[in-house]
Amino acid sequence: MQFTSEQRLDDGVIEREFTLGDIPGILWMPASASAPVPLILLGPAPLGLRKMYPRLVARAQHSAAEGFATATIELPGSGDRPRWEAAEQARAELRRVMETGEPVSDEIVDALVLPLVDKAVPEWQAALDALLSLPEIGGPVGYSGGVISIGVRLAVVEPRISAAVLFAGSFVPRAILEEARQVTIPLHVLLQWDDEGNDRQTALDLFDAFGSREKTLHANMGGHTGVPQFAGDEAARFFTRHLS
Repeated sequence: MQFTSEQRLDDGVIEREFTLGDIPGILWMPASASAPVPLILLGPAPLGLRKMYPRLVARAQHSAAEGFATATIELPGSGDRPRWEAAEQARAELRRVMETGEPVSDEIVDALVLPLVDKAVPEWQAALDALLSLPEIGGPVGYSGGVISIGVRLAVVEPRISAAVLFAGSFVPRAILEEARQVTIPLHVLLQWDDEGNDRQTALDLFDAFGSREKTLHANMGGHTGVPQFAGDEAARFFTRHLS
């Protein structure tokens, strides 16, 4: 991990950009921390960190106020990373189907999501290795947001993640539904009831499949970007319970 820039934000949060090989990322630390702090991994949408930055930094600042470090990395094929032709073709096919009103087939969902999960999860694990080697970060670790299938896979394969907040806002392959049965960590799942880009029944099926003894579904009316502030506050309290 190589840090490439550092700045102090207005509220005292320290923001450090880094690269991990060819993967860009950002780490936010509470400036007042006097001992190693817990870590939250912020999963971005596949839109690029520059486009997602205002939402990510707001979440990071909120977490820093609770005493947590937060970090994010650029997803494969997103932002300034090299174009990924197969992923772009899959997204184009999804747009075509949705514009014509055709049903989104399992084949389209698999082509869109599974290769991304296969590439992104090992990168997240490498980032976690590097972040936990920093003296100012001591764990435990949570995962928040992003592509829900990535969060599911990470919860299955990464024992260092002890709790997760997941956003049911993306398509879910059937294979991920099966993997969800192996998830046992505490979960807080956000669902926008009228999300235009999400299959509500699949989201409910996924929640039902999770093997966790502690799992909460927080559903609210509204579209994809309409998550109310109080729902985000409740997710923050979830991390305070499980990471503090």
